[in-house]
Amino acid sequence: MSHRFELPAELTIYSVMETRDSLLAWVEKAQAQTNAPLEISARDVEAVDGSGLQLLAALGSMEVTWWLVQTSSVFTEACHTLGLSQWLDNPYIAANKETAA
Repeated sequence: MSHRFELPAELTIYSVMETRDSLLAWVEKAQAQTNAPLEISARDVEAVDGSGLQLLAALGSMEVTWWLVQTSSVFTEACHTLGLSQWLDNPYIAANKETAA
């Protein structure tokens, strides 16, 4: 199994549920095989909207550490427009883990 998930060309409200199902199944399998950060490629994304980016943001509420390995110009522009430039600048998007004080 590959530890890289290839996002589809269309990452919009019209396709996000199908992508979500595939992504969650992939995450479950990948996490069972490795503790390494998971790679997500957006190199083939030609259309993206807030729903598509929200799907990736939801990974932050899970115990998943991931990073973008490649992005298309359309995906990059959408991240900048919606204030998600940190996804492009940071090597890893760490899991949202609560820590005891």
